[in-house]
Amino acid sequence: MSARFFGQVLFASSVAATLSVSGQASAQTVNPTPSTPQPEQIQRGEYLARAGDCMACHTVKGKAPFTGGLAMNTPFGTIYSTNITPDKQTGIGNYSYDDFSSALRKGKRKDGSRLYPAMPYTSFAKLSDEDVSALYAYFTQGVKPVQQDNPKTALPFPFNMRILMAGWDMLFFSDKPFKADTTQSVNWNRGAYLVQGLGHCGACHTPHGRLGQEQSLDGGSDSFLAGYTLDNWHAPSLRNDKDGLGRWSQQQIATYLRTGRSEDGAAFGAMSQVINDSTQYLNTADLQAIAEYLSSLPGKKSGNAMAGNTKAAAASNAAGADQPATLELRSGKLQTAGATVYLNNCNACHRSDGTGAMKAFPALGKNAVVNVDDPTSLIHIVLAGSAMPSTKSDPSAMGMPGFGWRLSDQEVAEVVSFVRGNWGNHGGVVTADQVTAVRKATQK
Repeated sequence: MSARFFGQVLFASSVAATLSVSGQASAQTVNPTPSTPQPEQIQRGEYLARAGDCMACHTVKGKAPFTGGLAMNTPFGTIYSTNITPDKQTGIGNYSYDDFSSALRKGKRKDGSRLYPAMPYTSFAKLSDEDVSALYAYFTQGVKPVQQDNPKTALPFPFNMRILMAGWDMLFFSDKPFKADTTQSVNWNRGAYLVQGLGHCGACHTPHGRLGQEQSLDGGSDSFLAGYTLDNWHAPSLRNDKDGLGRWSQQQIATYLRTGRSEDGAAFGAMSQVINDSTQYLNTADLQAIAEYLSSLPGKKSGNAMAGNTKAAAASNAAGADQPATLELRSGKLQTAGATVYLNNCNACHRSDGTGAMKAFPALGKNAVVNVDDPTSLIHIVLAGSAMPSTKSDPSAMGMPGFGWRLSDQEVAEVVSFVRGNWGNHGGVVTADQVTAVRKATQK
């Protein structure tokens, strides 16, 4: 449960009885701490833990699930996730329901000390009592206890003073639960509840302030889910504009969250893990609810006519056979250094017309990652490579190797600029200095 790319992207019972189905306030009083959780509640808690992507931050590859120890890079230093198995010595085995709820929704540990917002309690504050109860049942009854000591988080002064988080919470944190918008549909509210709360999508996709706070915690601000760069990846806008999801239908959004593939790209970086560990397990109703909600978020207005015609330009260049870059690559009469690097390193998979191969090698001619203003992710992928998620519907984790070992910073800048300036793309020129900065950051 943390602010990972994509991160960090995200149940069914009676609509009238529970927020976890309808996204609307519960009309009944439900005992949140049954003495003996029922199997159905534990199973539901497991589903919610998947939706919240708890596995991603509380599990180190090769170790038991939820035993913590994952190092998370923040602008203030490295924070380690904790053991959340029901082990009584090193985990949460001694946590009461109230202790668990306080940590999840208020950012306070059992001993009263405050959590850093790398654990997104600012989003989880929106969770209903019923969902917190199911999560508690799962983590205390459905997860195997494992004794695993927690690495000590040692941030530099003054960030190591957890008491300062009281002031941070006073400035930036609201523990108000999710409130349904009565002017919207049940499905829309369900999607809003998942995106704003359990899915904590804003942790990665919403711009942050200088003190690490999200500039908006819900859809009431244009900055919510407008895109943000962290941990050397750019989490793109999820709003309905040219740099966000404006190019996709609701069905395409739902399909992407289930498979990690789309007609014009594929999940990469941290988002690949989100889909692998979380969103592929969501039921169809929840995926469609998320898609409906995201599609409703207004995007920023384009500042020029060319950007406003991005969809048409991308569609007209789907084949790319008559494009200058295609003709240059196929003739062998290369006019730029970027074309030379592309022909020698990229052409075999992404093809001379930039169309790639469906579900294997993403098309470049209408790829939002190529066109977004911040080229960090594209540079990162060229340097270090990336792999698609392995999902139930598409189990082959196709990957792109990194080329940082063989290409100089200038060569990477040339080829990225070549791709961003051809096949109808409108991305700007990338400099060697930008590549150098990403390379240094990813090698730490």
